[in-house]
Amino acid sequence: MEFNISKYMAFVASVEYGSFTKAAELLHYTQSAISRMINDLETEWKISVLERSKTGVKLTSDGLKIFPYAKSICNEFQKLQMQIDELSGLQSGMIRVGTFSSVATHWLPNIIKAFQNDYPNIDYELLLGDYSEIETWILEGRVDCGFLRLPTHPELETIFLEQDKLLAVLPQNHYLTSKKKVSVSDLCNEPFMLLEKGTKAEISEIFEKNGLTPKTHFTTWDDYAVMSMVEKGLGISILPKLILKRIPYKIVTKELNVPAYRNIGLAMRNKKTLSLAAKKFIEYLQYR
Repeated sequence: MEFNISKYMAFVASVEYGSFTKAAELLHYTQSAISRMINDLETEWKISVLERSKTGVKLTSDGLKIFPYAKSICNEFQKLQMQIDELSGLQSGMIRVGTFSSVATHWLPNIIKAFQNDYPNIDYELLLGDYSEIETWILEGRVDCGFLRLPTHPELETIFLEQDKLLAVLPQNHYLTSKKKVSVSDLCNEPFMLLEKGTKAEISEIFEKNGLTPKTHFTTWDDYAVMSMVEKGLGISILPKLILKRIPYKIVTKELNVPAYRNIGLAMRNKKTLSLAAKKFIEYLQYR
């Protein structure tokens, strides 16, 4: 039975990641082992479930019908493992976390290090994305919990963690560096580097609340790309204070003349149904 579960997990991971190679990395198998497991399933089921190509894999029409059931089996198996972990003690397990780069860089390493000291056999899977992606991963059960800007989706349980101030980011020789605080209108006079992806985030909201529109020349969800662009004098920006710790770039940060911040929280579908490992991890996180 456990070997069959491994095949189902290989199938689900291959679909979700679109690649045998990525599925192999996640499940700690070789790429050829993943391929053999999928071939075994197709032989047992007498159908083709995946289309293979140089760019990866995708579901066939038969695979589309089978996939929800295979995923359900994997989810139920994980719940079984969680229950066994709780009954036998926290000796093993997997914690899956959705996060954005500033939290992954400045919070998680210390939290995971402390947690590993007490629970060395726990494994981790960190998925980096934007707010909307992380929200979707939590709702779909792809991750156990995720870091988000609050407020978030009403169906999610949340824990407030920190208020993160938003700061103006300028090149070192910029004329605005002489000011104690920078006005939002000042930031509309030059090319603006916007930290955003897909839906509007907190930085766009600052301008909207003040009835202003920045001259956005560059949009990305990569904090470091924004800082590099600013350092080269290609524009100015606003970034969260959390990501501006221990940076290698020659830039200057200034407070804005209006209150500007984001509330960072941890979100989950239902804390009661989390694995023991995830519950313990959240406890460490709250007292980081």
